[in-house]
Amino acid sequence: MSYRATILAVLATSALTAGCASSARITPNLALPAAFQAPAAPAGMAPAPLDAWWASFSDPALTALVETALKASPDARTATLRLQEAIATRRGLVDTAILPSGQVNGSTAKGNSEVSGFTFPGFSQSGDTRNASANFNISWELDYLNRRGDAIRTANSDLAAVRFNSEAAKASLAANVAQLYFQLRALDVQLDNARETGRVQGALADLATRKAKVGIGTGADADRVAGDLAQAKAQITALEAQQQAARRSLLILIGRGTDPVESLPLPPAVVVIPAPLATTPGDLLTRRPDVREAFARLASAAGRLKLDEKALFPTFNLNPGLGYSKSELPGFTTTTKSWTLGVGVSVPVMNLPRIKTEIDAQGARVDQAALAYEKAVQTAYGEAENALTQLDADRRRVALLTDGEVRARRAYDAARLRYADGVDDLTQALSAEQSWRATRSALTSAQADAQQRAVQAFKALGGGWTSTQTPQTSAQAARTETHS
Repeated sequence: MSYRATILAVLATSALTAGCASSARITPNLALPAAFQAPAAPAGMAPAPLDAWWASFSDPALTALVETALKASPDARTATLRLQEAIATRRGLVDTAILPSGQVNGSTAKGNSEVSGFTFPGFSQSGDTRNASANFNISWELDYLNRRGDAIRTANSDLAAVRFNSEAAKASLAANVAQLYFQLRALDVQLDNARETGRVQGALADLATRKAKVGIGTGADADRVAGDLAQAKAQITALEAQQQAARRSLLILIGRGTDPVESLPLPPAVVVIPAPLATTPGDLLTRRPDVREAFARLASAAGRLKLDEKALFPTFNLNPGLGYSKSELPGFTTTTKSWTLGVGVSVPVMNLPRIKTEIDAQGARVDQAALAYEKAVQTAYGEAENALTQLDADRRRVALLTDGEVRARRAYDAARLRYADGVDDLTQALSAEQSWRATRSALTSAQADAQQRAVQAFKALGGGWTSTQTPQTSAQAARTETHS
């Protein structure tokens, strides 16, 4: 085939394949309201930053545990190693896309030849022979469609997805440590309450026994208090076992699973329920690492679709080469040096059905990634709004129970004094005590719930990691990527 015929065939195939590009893909529905339908932070309360939110609880023990987990936990170390693997993979892909392909080939051989029969006088063709050769051939694609740029952008998107996944794992680890820490704190308070209940029940049992001996009380009262005392001791035993298990679980989570539980210091801490920094729903697109990961995976899928569509077009390769060969025969030596500079063309005529099938499949993957991104955004909005709403309710519940606990304690102290003076019977004293204990237990539970809810709110708003990218309109970027 002549040169002109080859060019015409290439152009004809290009025109044939140019119309095979896939249609526009699904655009994620990222319509978000201007604000969360949740109460704002209470007036006068300074909003806490989102990055290192654990410091907002003013608890040095919590801060130390989270920082230890982010450094020594197997989960955090695994996330770091996955990121290092992704960086190395991306570097290899970029080098492959940028650098030309080719290698140096060389060979050498030594032999001996024996020639019998007719020979020219003075020339011998028998003896030792040596042959050596080296070739260096390169193939460099003429990137008239910018395939390299698309490949590099796709590799960068893959790396970004892994990076955001790593950040999400670390943010989740910090939240899990804080929630387990507050559960342990609640168990400590419950255990203190149970021990105090046991002490009070013991004092009431002694008092009921003395009153029964002097005839101003009954043995039934003493037996009833003894039964309550047995229940209090049983609860203490159960809570001590739960406390031991919670301490061990927390040590495992921070990467110190083999240390003794006594090595976990938990000094007394003041209950603080911080309010997260006020954000808008749109901030979730740049704050939450799981949303950023979903967008990066959408960009990666769209990049692969571009590469598949460009596979329909011909590829042109520049093929320079260098060659060297030397042959030593009996009686004479030959040396050859050569260079070549050629252009190759590849037209995917017979591969069109396979390529078009892959384009359709990759298009479906892009649509799936777009829907996954849409779901991630909506899930992030729902989690953030629900966490803020429930945190506000928990904070108000703590305020109500705090006041109720103070009043119930005053009522119990008064009832105990009246029983000691013989004014009231045991039933009234026990009723007042049970009311106070129930209110105190509810307050402890509400405080633990509110602190854990604050952790959920920080996590839902994208806290726990430092965003290094300037906030941008990810929605517009997604629309551009999926339609281009």
